[in-house]
Amino acid sequence: MNPDQTAGACRRSVHELSTAFSECPRTLSRSRQLGLGGWAFHVAGRAGVLGTVPAEVAAAAIGFIATEAVTDGWEAICAVTTPAEVAAVSMAECCRWGVEQFGDFPQVRRLAELAEAVVADADATGMPLFAAWRAMPRPDDAPGARAAVAVRLLAEHRAGAQLLAVRVAGLTPLAAVLGGPEGTSGAVAAGWSPPWPPVGPLVRRRLWADQVTNRLVGQAFAVLDAAGRRELVSLLDAALAHLRRG
Repeated sequence: MNPDQTAGACRRSVHELSTAFSECPRTLSRSRQLGLGGWAFHVAGRAGVLGTVPAEVAAAAIGFIATEAVTDGWEAICAVTTPAEVAAVSMAECCRWGVEQFGDFPQVRRLAELAEAVVADADATGMPLFAAWRAMPRPDDAPGARAAVAVRLLAEHRAGAQLLAVRVAGLTPLAAVLGGPEGTSGAVAAGWSPPWPPVGPLVRRRLWADQVTNRLVGQAFAVLDAAGRRELVSLLDAALAHLRRG
């Protein structure tokens, strides 16, 4: 399994694991304690690490969420707290979630070790959110917390690489979402509104962009040898299965 193939092979597990954290009922309960809805917490949970920047800057860094939707969340955040505070809470919640979900996962230390090696070696050029989250202090060094944060960073790295790739492909973020597997439902979920451009011509460009994304992400996986890459993919799949059983 070469580095590009590894990036593609772990895409689903990384996405589902990172999504599970953001949708955890306890995470959402913590957002309500801050006086925020789930959407505002999600927006700041991504871009709040940049600090109190204008909403359009946060939207540009996130990329795949409509500017108007980011602005709604950003304004809600700034009315009750700071984006940086929400980011710190989000990091703490990620650690808490990791300890709860993976504390009894037998191979959690090895998962954390391999994922952290990839994250540490990843080139953050053109990926401000990934770079900022990688520099963010981690409040808990338990193996489950380490694994959860490393998986979150893998997801953020892929999101940054995908944004670069779709722009090179000549796609807008909206066009990339429409050309992807979720189509218009994914666009609506990300805050975009119709009318939509024709989807058919977008699919081939999106597939090409996905290949470029794997190439960019795969550069980080090259820090592991072939056996290590296979092991990481296997551990991510096992962690996802463990989560589902739980």
